[in-house]
Order: sequence, then structure tokens, then C-alpha cells
Amino acid sequence: MKFDVKNKTVLVTGANRGIGKVILEEALSRGAVKVYAAVRKLESAQPLVAEHGDRVVPVRIDLDDPSSITAAAQQASDVDVVVNNAGVLKQSAAVDADAIESLQFEMNANVYGLMRVAQAFAPVLAANGGGALVQLNSVASVKTFAEMATYCASKAASYSITQGLRDSLKANGTAVVSVHPGPIQTDMGQEAGFGDSAASPSLVAQSIFDALAAGEFHAWPDPMAEQIGAAYESFAKNVVEADMQESLS
Repeated sequence: MKFDVKNKTVLVTGANRGIGKVILEEALSRGAVKVYAAVRKLESAQPLVAEHGDRVVPVRIDLDDPSSITAAAQQASDVDVVVNNAGVLKQSAAVDADAIESLQFEMNANVYGLMRVAQAFAPVLAANGGGALVQLNSVASVKTFAEMATYCASKAASYSITQGLRDSLKANGTAVVSVHPGPIQTDMGQEAGFGDSAASPSLVAQSIFDALAAGEFHAWPDPMAEQIGAAYESFAKNVVEADMQESLS
């Protein structure tokens, strides 16, 4: 399903910095009439309001607080596009002493958070004609890096849920996009040690709205992501995006 963000209302989680902030700005530049800046602390969105005026509306969403998500869905009842960008990263290998705790922390935000957002906003999107749900996954969804194995596991799980959402929400006319960046220049990227070779967040933002406009499920924004996406393309098209219900019955 193709979707044009022009004259639409968008919500972006984690919108106060990093990739989320650039997604918000890209949405406005492409003609979105309003963007809900979903943040844990409302005051963190004030610089965005100061810059963009009433086209930016702060709303509280804390992925650790399910009630904040349901409240946000009630407040943003006019939303057409939900971009679930917020997530967490721990540097834990599977054999590290803190690996289980790290995975629990990452699963709560990266997987359960996505599910809570989808459950809260799917009815809103359906009521507004369908719209779109965008999930920030990662190249780590399809490739595990040993030093951050728990993060990769959480992103593989969120990618699996995103695939399920694509099929579940199709009946409501809701487009779903799964975004798979490689190393990106953000605070999280710096903490992970990605260094100067990391790509610009603007590539991620552009790829989201390009994928929506083209009706694509997968978005591979940056050079590393493009390389992995090219190798993965056949499986993605012939298995992930294929209707296999008939062959499984």
C-alpha cells in the first residue's frame, strides 16, 4: 500500500533527539500538517515546539509505562502515521554475566513496547482510514553481532512482530514498514562504539517516507544496510513478503 505523508498527521516516538528528531523534521518538510513528538519527558520536546510552532505537539510516551501509551493514543486520535522509533541498546554478549538482564531490558522496550504501541494505535489508524505504522528495526534484526547478541535477539523479535503486524493490519488498510538501519550517528551509536563511519540519521528518515510512498515493506537506509538488504532481498520478497497461508494449509 502506497502512502503520502503530505497533509497527514504523524506521531514519532523518541522524537526529541537522534533519529526520531530527524524523522519529525523530515515529516514536516514533506508536508505533514502536524507531528506529535512522543517523549518520556514533555519538556524535552520544547525546543522542537520553539522551532516549528504548533505543527509540533508534545505527547508523553514511556515504553516502560503502558498507561502512557494508551493515554497518548486517546490524545492523538487524529493520527495517520505512527513511527515507533524509541528503543534501547545494551552491549551484552550471550555469555556475559548480565546477558539475561540485558535481554529482559531490551525485550521490554524493543518488543513489548512495539506491541503496546501497535495495540493502542491500530484502532486509531483504522478509524482514520488506515494510515501507516513504521517500526525502526535494524540490520541486527537479520544478523547477530556477538558483542551485542542480546540487542540483536530483541531486534530479531521486533522484526518478527513487525511481519505479523503487516499481515494483521492489512485488513484495516494500514501500511506497515520495517526499517533496518546499520550504524547511525546518534548518542546510542556513539555509546555502542560505531565511530565516525556511522551514517547520517537523515538517511533513515528519508528511507521511511520513500518506502511509504513506494508501498515497500522493507527499508534499508544506509550503505551497510543496503549491502545486507541486497543479500537478503530474495528471501524477503519470496518468503517474508509472500502470502504463504495457502502453502501452509
